[in-house]
Amino acid sequence: MQTTFRSVFISDVHLGTKACQATHLLDFLQNIQTDTLYLVGDIIDLQEMRHKAYFVESHNKIVEQILAMAKSGTKVIYIPGNHDAFFRKFAGQTLSGVDIRLNARHQTANGRTFYVSHGDEFDQMVKISPLMLAIGDRAHGLMLSLNQWINGVRRFIGLPYWSLAGYLKSHISKAKEFIERFETAALKSAKNQQVDGYICGHIHFASFRMKDETLYCNDGDWVEHCTALTESKAGELSLLHWSEQPKIIATEPAPESWGFQPVPNRG
Repeated sequence: MQTTFRSVFISDVHLGTKACQATHLLDFLQNIQTDTLYLVGDIIDLQEMRHKAYFVESHNKIVEQILAMAKSGTKVIYIPGNHDAFFRKFAGQTLSGVDIRLNARHQTANGRTFYVSHGDEFDQMVKISPLMLAIGDRAHGLMLSLNQWINGVRRFIGLPYWSLAGYLKSHISKAKEFIERFETAALKSAKNQQVDGYICGHIHFASFRMKDETLYCNDGDWVEHCTALTESKAGELSLLHWSEQPKIIATEPAPESWGFQPVPNRG
């Protein structure tokens, strides 16, 4: 599998919680090479750590690996989310080689411009259904606990990682409706900013969606799905799942299928 990239986007790691799939993420970071690493929010879950911290050695190693990557030449850009919003006060500064920003504009190798943010800014624009509110609170915690138990059993019998949350979000109509509204809000924002696409995280659901010549990209998470958005040296975008059996789970729609060609330096 290709492990050398021009850029990599990860978000919703939630270090400091038991739900973080730290082993898979550490393995991913140690086995890739990338010119630029975007940390697209909710990397350290300061919000949850106020109640109960779970910052074990594997979590420390992830932080150390990211800092080592920055020191060795990888450009690391950190865009805090709602769970690590404390770091937003440091926007514009560089700490230990990590550039902290509120958002970013990323230009791909083939000349497209993407706006990058965590995505929590759309919470006020998208009405969250009661189901999603439940998933976001106690029910979500229960689901993650079940996810850990299920995958513990799967590892024991030699089966690869599987996401319970991903299955539910893909099969429950109300969850699917919320995700679609979130994607629509991001696409509208990208269109208003006159960029070719939007890259974000926040809703823990990796996907591509094309509408009106604008591309929505969600890099997923590392508590439920273990996914990253990657850009090849040629500027092509893919979604990568990394666990016992790493694989590409999606590639962006081909430009010719859009009826659209990227415009160099637009935005």
